[in-house]
Amino acid sequence: MGGILSFIAFYCFSFLNPDPTSLNLVFGYFLVPVSIFLSIKFFKDYSNSGYLSFAEGMTVGFVTYALLGILSTIGIWTLLLLFPDLFEVIKTQKIELLLENRDLIISQVGEASFNATELSMNGLTPWNVALNDGLWKIIPGMFFSIIISIILRKNPN
Repeated sequence: MGGILSFIAFYCFSFLNPDPTSLNLVFGYFLVPVSIFLSIKFFKDYSNSGYLSFAEGMTVGFVTYALLGILSTIGIWTLLLLFPDLFEVIKTQKIELLLENRDLIISQVGEASFNATELSMNGLTPWNVALNDGLWKIIPGMFFSIIISIILRKNPN
């Protein structure tokens, strides 16, 4: 459900902002922990007689954030392939943002790094946008799984 909701949110955010990636990223920081909490809680209460070990919580959390990231990536990638104009707007927004911050970026990392980043941004594909979104669901998911598994842990002893 979280992966599908993430994909739907990306589509809806595209009507609110020319570059929905940043809004979807913020939404993901709400969606990922809620999805992980609910999946672990439902596993504990309905499949495991009210008990939960840390390992079980981590396993359920892993499956949740992995599926969330994969479904989000595939959904957004498909959406960007179906609507190439949306992808072009996102790409243009990202390049404009990079160029607006040119002086700041060059002062921090140097001109060679800026030029490499600009070249990379010009080669941006729908897959890159979708994969980035999916990874930003998976990476925080690892940490949220640890915290939620500790909080909900309850052993029969």
